[in-house]
Formats: sequence, structure tokens, C-alpha cells
Amino acid sequence: MSTGISILLVDDHPVVREGYRRLLERRPQFSVCAEAEDVTQAYLAYKTHKPDVVIMDLTLQGASGLEAVRRIREWDKEARLLVFTMHAGSAFALKAFEAGASGYITKSSPPGDLVQAVEVVARGGRALSDDICQALAADRLSGTNPAIDALSTRETEILRLLATGLSSDAIAQLLNLSQKTVRNHHYAIKAKIGAENDAHLVWLALSAGLISPDKLAGMTQQ
Repeated sequence: MSTGISILLVDDHPVVREGYRRLLERRPQFSVCAEAEDVTQAYLAYKTHKPDVVIMDLTLQGASGLEAVRRIREWDKEARLLVFTMHAGSAFALKAFEAGASGYITKSSPPGDLVQAVEVVARGGRALSDDICQALAADRLSGTNPAIDALSTRETEILRLLATGLSSDAIAQLLNLSQKTVRNHHYAIKAKIGAENDAHLVWLALSAGLISPDKLAGMTQQ
């Protein structure tokens, strides 16, 4: 029986994926069996190849890696997904684990941390980079709960998409939902986190780290 670990890489930058592939395949036990650049490709690649570990970026074109994690875990409860992202906030990390991730490593971590995390997740363990451990500890010690704690994974993704300026119709198409369902989620999100209007939703998404200030600046310049 093979002791190797097959890996699906999900990132929307081909050059970045190539760098990860080279790093990982220096280890003889690792093999990258497939790559994907968005949620749909990731879901289909997982169903086709059934990799031992998925390395998932959160920042993808359209729906985020959070939605990809949720979809894959919905199809396979045993899927082992390692989030590898630039998002270092505790809120995103907690939502990733709620969606079914087994690990969360930031891209500012040393390369060896990614390699070790893949091994841990492949064995069925949980992996966290040091900065995320510190962020989670600081968040809990502060005694304050982020507003998005009250949201489900699906609601968190819809909040993020709303905050990027997408319409209900566009969000419905991205997430394979009806417009009515998206509108219902929109109202529920406002009620749960006490948002007074959509501008307040954008501010809450920004403060929770769901969107970056650069993304917000790009929206205001359009």
C-alpha cells in the first residue's frame, strides 16, 4: 500500500501554485495530483481525484475558499482541508474551521510550517500557524466576540460577497442559490449582527477581515 500523500492545490495564481508544487514535491512522499483556481474547479477536482489533503487559499475569484471548504466537506465528511492564506485574523480562521477545515496556516509562515501542516492534516490532526494561535488567544482573552460569530459559514460568505459590492443576483449565481434565498440571508445577517444598512455591513466585513482595505479602496474608485 502506498504511503504517499496526494494533494490538491487551490489558488487562483498559476505562478503561486507552481511555487507550492515545487516546495511540496521536494518531499518524496508528497505528490500534487491536481490544481484548481476557483470554487467550482476545486469541487470537481476533489470529486475526480479524491486527494489525501487539499491546500486551499481563501482569496479566490468569485466565491471564496470558505465556500469551497464547505462544499467539499458537504460531499465528503472525511475530507482533509488545510487553509493556506494571507488572512491572519481569528474571525476567518474560526469560520474556516466551522466550514470543516482541518488546519489554518498563514502565508507569512516559514515554508517548513506548510510541509509539517500537510503531514499533520494527512494523519487526521489539526494544524495552526503560530500567528493564528496568538490571534485566537488574544481574541478570546479580550472577552469580546466579533459580530460575525453569530453567522453561519454560508451567511459569512454572503456577507463577504455583499461587502464587495455584488448584487443579490450575482451572489445567487455564484453560490447556486435562488435570489430569494440570498435576500433572506441578507435580512438575517443584518438582524443577527445589528447592521443598520449595507454600508454598516461593509464596515463590519472590513473590521472582521473578510475584505481588505485595498479591496474597499478599489470599489470606491470604480
